[in-house]
Amino acid sequence: MVLPSLQDRLRAMPAVVVTGARQTGKSTLAQELTPGRRRFFSLDDLDPLDQARRDPEALLGGRQPVTIDEVQREPDLLRAVKRAIDRQRRPGRFLLTGSANLLLMRRVSESLAGRASYLTLWPMTRREQQGLGRGGLWEELLNARDEDWPDLIAAESAEPEDWRALARRGGFPSPALQLKPGRERAVWFDGYVRTYLERDLQGLSSISALPDFRRVMRAACLRLGHLLNQAELGRDVALPQPTVHRYLNLLETSYLLVRLPAYAVNRTKRLIKSPKVYWGDTGVALHLAQEARPRGPHLENLVLNDLVAWRDTRLDGAEVFYWRTTIGEEVDFVIEVGGRLLPIEVKATTRPRLRDAAHLRTFRAEYGERVRSGLLLHGGDLLDWVAPDVLAAPWWRVI
Repeated sequence: MVLPSLQDRLRAMPAVVVTGARQTGKSTLAQELTPGRRRFFSLDDLDPLDQARRDPEALLGGRQPVTIDEVQREPDLLRAVKRAIDRQRRPGRFLLTGSANLLLMRRVSESLAGRASYLTLWPMTRREQQGLGRGGLWEELLNARDEDWPDLIAAESAEPEDWRALARRGGFPSPALQLKPGRERAVWFDGYVRTYLERDLQGLSSISALPDFRRVMRAACLRLGHLLNQAELGRDVALPQPTVHRYLNLLETSYLLVRLPAYAVNRTKRLIKSPKVYWGDTGVALHLAQEARPRGPHLENLVLNDLVAWRDTRLDGAEVFYWRTTIGEEVDFVIEVGGRLLPIEVKATTRPRLRDAAHLRTFRAEYGERVRSGLLLHGGDLLDWVAPDVLAAPWWRVI
């Protein structure tokens, strides 16, 4: 799904930065892109890393396009990239990948503003795991008339699936495609977390109390879909709020934690309201939380993972929010594109009812003509209007 967007950006910009959690496939994507026509260096290897520190101009020089993998290991290299672009600006000259959000890293002082396009590679969507190379039907739903949604969704040759199985395997290529359920996946997830804590995390920030950090990770995984209250979380794990704040920022920088902002007409209020917390991969979240059975919030998390993967490959802007009133009325997700709003509610029930659509209808009444019909995704088979303005659809037909 990300490849066409990456190629479009390389044709337009002198540098493209692809970031995402480790093991999402960034290195494989970079190496397979026009093989033989780009010089490839990984800063996980000591020789290129040493050259990046001592003589970055030599590493980046020459006429041939250059790919630098795991660039977050030497953030100062970005200044050399900027100088090279300013001397000679040509499309596709640099492809940089990293396992951290460079724009959130304190050590990164150079953003390559006006010189680079940023692209996020998330864990594989369900349809990517099926070999379809795409995410859910979000673009099609936005482009179609609301009354055509049932026919559009029914036309998809999607097969039913237990969402709990999808939540357990997550979207990282190895556990999703290559490993057997149970012990093999558990071993992989354990190794992934250990590598993150003992190696990757130390490259972002010095953390001396890894058990404390792991407790924060586990507490966040147990709060999927909840409002993020850092003071309360700190009390639960017996850590001061500033420490919790720092740890959560590091998790977000690593693409393990996803903070979903609140929707409000006033954009300033969106920054003030508490976000909801989700995880970048449900398989890792279940492993960290030591939960054997996925819960309803894990289905929400699967839908959000698909939404952000779709959002971050779009060249035209799209935003994803949640909506909540002071009296507790809530819509799980709101897509905002071109001034129009598409509200989405997710229910694990296999028998959706009119009452499940109540908050979608409240949202539509609140924001009027800007709002498309509501979409109620559920765990059953029903594809029908449960209200004149709310379509119930099986989650597996949409994502």
